[in-house]
Amino acid sequence: MAGVSRTKTQLAQAAKAQATRARVIGAAGKLFVRDGYLQTTMADIAAAAGVAVRTVYGVGSKVEVLAAALDIAIVGDDQPVPVLERAWFRRLVAEPDGVTALGIFRDAASRVIERVYPLYAATRDGSTDPELAQVLHRNKHQRFITHTHVARALSTKSGFDTSVPVERAAHVIYAVMSQETHGLLVVEHSWSVTEWADWVHHHLLTELFPRAGRAPERPQPG
Repeated sequence: MAGVSRTKTQLAQAAKAQATRARVIGAAGKLFVRDGYLQTTMADIAAAAGVAVRTVYGVGSKVEVLAAALDIAIVGDDQPVPVLERAWFRRLVAEPDGVTALGIFRDAASRVIERVYPLYAATRDGSTDPELAQVLHRNKHQRFITHTHVARALSTKSGFDTSVPVERAAHVIYAVMSQETHGLLVVEHSWSVTEWADWVHHHLLTELFPRAGRAPERPQPG
């Protein structure tokens, strides 16, 4: 019985530590977006999370906390499941029709970018810090790797333009479905996320599935 009690105590402690970590990362993410990475201190994060400063350091350095916040924003939770093992990517791989598969990607990726953009912008704006510049570089590299897997999956679908190499398709996806176009059109010019996602879909259809015959009219900002 002592062993069972000890196990329950350990599980309760682990759950408490996980909840504290999530609270610290969530509070830090909000401060990075509101005040900027360089302006936010560990003491600020501790106060916002309602914990001691040493508890914040127990989660990681400031740059590690930001990187963790980015990772959670990308996948939508703190579960250790990589992007390419998420349900949306499995649906994309299983879908035989190219245009439908592209729609699955559009819906998933636009939701991810909408979540990530505020933290991405804070990371970009603070990237004069060498450590933060590395986080930004890693984020972009990981995004391109994901888009390469998406391009490879799409290249096997019906309607894909087989004259387009997978690497070039990845370049096109990376450029069009990006934080940068989201920032330019949604943040700077007040397009809705739906308008931007439809614009992305239109151009990816044009580039990758030109003979599909199902491309919508070019979306216009409302």
